[in-house]
Amino acid sequence: MTASCMDRSTAGTQAPTDMDRTSTKGPLTDVFGSLTFTGDVMLKRLSEEVFRKLQRTMKQGVPLDPAIANTVAAAMKEWALEHGCTHYCHWFQPLTGSTAEKHDAFLAPDGEGRAIAKFSGDELIRGEPDASSFPSGGIRDTYEARGYTAWDATSPAFVLKTDSGATLCIPTAFVSWTGEALDTKTPLLRSIQAVSKQAMRILRIFSTDEGVSQVITTLGSEQEYFLIDEEFYNRRPDLQICGRTLIGAPAPKGHQLDDHYFGAIAERVMAFMNEVERRLYELSVPVKTRHNEVAPGQYEIAPIFENANVATDHQMLTMHTMRTCARHHGLVCVLHEKPFAGINGSGKHNNWSIATDTGVNLLDPRDEAHTNMQFLVFVMAVVRAIDVHADLLRASVAGAGNDHRLGANEAPPAIISIYLGEMLNDILDQLKLGEPRSTKTGGRMDLGARTLPQIPRHSSDRNRTSPVAFTGNKFEFRAIGASSSIAWPNTVLNTIIAESLDFLATKLEERVGKDPTPQILEAAVRSVLRDVVHQHRQVVFDGDNYDPKWHEEAQRRGLPNLQSTVDALPTLKSKKALNLFSKYRVLNNRELRARVAVLWDQYSTIVGIEARTMVSMLKTQVLPAALRHQTEVAEAVAATQAAGVDCENTRAGLQELVDMIDGLRDATQAVHQAETHQLTNSERQARHIRDTLIPAMDRARAASDALESVIPADLWTLPTYGEMLFLR
Repeated sequence: MTASCMDRSTAGTQAPTDMDRTSTKGPLTDVFGSLTFTGDVMLKRLSEEVFRKLQRTMKQGVPLDPAIANTVAAAMKEWALEHGCTHYCHWFQPLTGSTAEKHDAFLAPDGEGRAIAKFSGDELIRGEPDASSFPSGGIRDTYEARGYTAWDATSPAFVLKTDSGATLCIPTAFVSWTGEALDTKTPLLRSIQAVSKQAMRILRIFSTDEGVSQVITTLGSEQEYFLIDEEFYNRRPDLQICGRTLIGAPAPKGHQLDDHYFGAIAERVMAFMNEVERRLYELSVPVKTRHNEVAPGQYEIAPIFENANVATDHQMLTMHTMRTCARHHGLVCVLHEKPFAGINGSGKHNNWSIATDTGVNLLDPRDEAHTNMQFLVFVMAVVRAIDVHADLLRASVAGAGNDHRLGANEAPPAIISIYLGEMLNDILDQLKLGEPRSTKTGGRMDLGARTLPQIPRHSSDRNRTSPVAFTGNKFEFRAIGASSSIAWPNTVLNTIIAESLDFLATKLEERVGKDPTPQILEAAVRSVLRDVVHQHRQVVFDGDNYDPKWHEEAQRRGLPNLQSTVDALPTLKSKKALNLFSKYRVLNNRELRARVAVLWDQYSTIVGIEARTMVSMLKTQVLPAALRHQTEVAEAVAATQAAGVDCENTRAGLQELVDMIDGLRDATQAVHQAETHQLTNSERQARHIRDTLIPAMDRARAASDALESVIPADLWTLPTYGEMLFLR
C-alpha cells in the first residue's frame, strides 16, 4: 500500500504502510500478514541484495532479474513447508470470473527410492496448465491445450489453509501458447502500465516528477453480500445452482423501516465476521469496515486502499474467504447481485484513485483546489474519459446478474454519469468564465448542544445514486456487481483514463513548449481545461439519478442508456473500442473480440441454467404442492356440499385456484419452449433470451409467487423469504 492512499470511509485518513503495520500494538500484531510472503518474511529469508532486487520489481515495476529466481524459490519453499504446505500452485484468474489453481507437490523422487522437497526458480516463474478447457473466445480450439502461467512478482505469494492442509499460492498471469491473454490479470497489469505512462507525462509538464519512477492506480473495493442459514440454502435448488431465488413471494416486511442498515450485528453474524477478518489479516488483506447493509440479511465488508493489482487479488481472496467461513457458522454467503426480488441487491463500490510511488495522491485537492492545476487536470481527465467512453464503462459491468440490479432503487442506473459535488462544480463554473479564484469550503457545523463538538463539514455532499462520484480524494465507481471480479471493470476504467491523460498531455505539450514559464504553463492549463469543461461537462450530473426526469435529460444531453447486457456488449467490438485497447497495448483486437465472445456465451449460459432450474422447481415442487392444496380444497367443497351446507365462496375459491394452477402450467411450458429454442449466432441467441425467455420467466415467477401466497405452509416445501431473510 502507498502512504498517500486514503481510507475509503474517511477522507484524509492515510492507509497504513508496512511500517505502520509491523509496529501496531494489539492482537493483530502476531497474525497480520503471517501467511503472506512479503515484508519481514522476505527480510529474514533473503539476502539484502536479493531482497532489494525483488522489492524493486514489486514496488517500482522493474523487470524481474531471472538470476534471483532460484534463491527466492528456495526461501519461499522453506517458508511454505514451515506453514504445513505439501503442495504449491500457480493461482490465476481465467475468464470464468473466478480463480483457478493446479496443485503440484513439493516432493520429488531423488533417484534412490526416496523423496526430497524441491521447488526451482523455473517452477516459480512458469507453470503449464491446460488452456483448452477455460473460456478463450476462439483464441484456443479444444484440441489446442497448451497454456502458461507466469509469476506476478508484484502480488505477494500466500499460504491458503484449509481443514485438511495448506497450499502455497503464487499469483500468476495466464496466457495462451500464442502469448495472448486468457485471464483478467494480464490486461489489468497492462492498463496500470498505460495509466502510469500517460500520467508521468502530466507530472513532467508540471515539473513534479522528481523522484517519481511510476504512477500507480489504487483501489479499495467495498463488498456487499447476504448471509442465509445453511439449512434454508440446502432446500433451495435455485440458490444452490444459480445463486439467486428464481421464485419467492415477498415477505410482509422488507427494508421499508430501514432498521437493518447500520443496526446492531447479530451474534452469529459477528462470529462469522470476526473469523473472516482474522483470516484476511493473516493474508495481508487490509479489511477495515463491517456493518449491516440496507436489506435484511445483507452486510458489507470493505478494505482500505492498495495497489490496484494487489487489491484485485485480495478482492478474490475476500470472496473465497467469506464463502468458506460462512459454512463454519452454519451460514451461506450469497454474492449474487440480486438474490432476492423486491429488496436491495448487492454490488461492489470501486474506490479508485491515482498516486505516485513517492506517496502523493494525485486526486487530493488540497485546501486551495482552484490553484491546484495539476489536480484539476487529473480530475478533468476522468470526467472526459467517462463522457467519451461511457458506453465502454457500462459494458464493463454488464452481465446477467447485474441486469437485475442496475437502475433499481439501490444501484446507479444504466446511464453513466459523474458526480463532482459543489466544490468542484463551482471551480468548473469559474474555469468556464475565466480564471478560478476561490475554493468553496464546508466550514464547521454547530450541533446546538454544548456537550457536542463542532465538527468539520466536507466541501460537498455525497450522491449515492451516481454511477461515478468524486468523494474527496478518489472516484467511486458504484456499478460493479457483487459477484464480479473487479479486474475487468478496472482494466476498462484504467484504459479510458489513460487515453484521456494522453489527450490532455498532448494538448498541453503543444501549448507550453519546452521550458515554459509559470505564466505560460498556467495560461495553457486554463485554456485546455476550459475546452474540456465546454465539451464534456454534459456527463456531470449532481442530482437524483433515480428521478425519471433524469432519463429524459440524459437523452437530451446525448448520454447512452444501455439498459441491458444485450444492449451494452456490442460497444466492446466497435472500431472505437478495438482501436482504444490496441493503441495502449492493453488488449489486441483478437484478445478483445475473444472477451466479447466469452461474455455473450456466459450471458446465454447463465440465463439458460436459470430457466432450466426454474422449470424443474415449478414441475417438481410448486405444482405438486399446488395440486395437493387443490385436492384438499376440492375435498372440503365436496364434504360441505354433502352436508347440505352452502359453500359458494369456497367453490369459487377452488375455481380460482384451478385457474392459477393452469396458468402456472402454461407459463412453465412457455419457459421450457423459450429455453430450448437455440440459435447458432451468440448475439441473436442473447437477444432471444432478453426478449422472449426472460419475460417468460418473469410471468412464470409471478404465477408461482401468487400460488405461494395461498398454499398452506405445511404443503409449501421451499423456505420462504421471511424465513431466509429474518431467521439467524
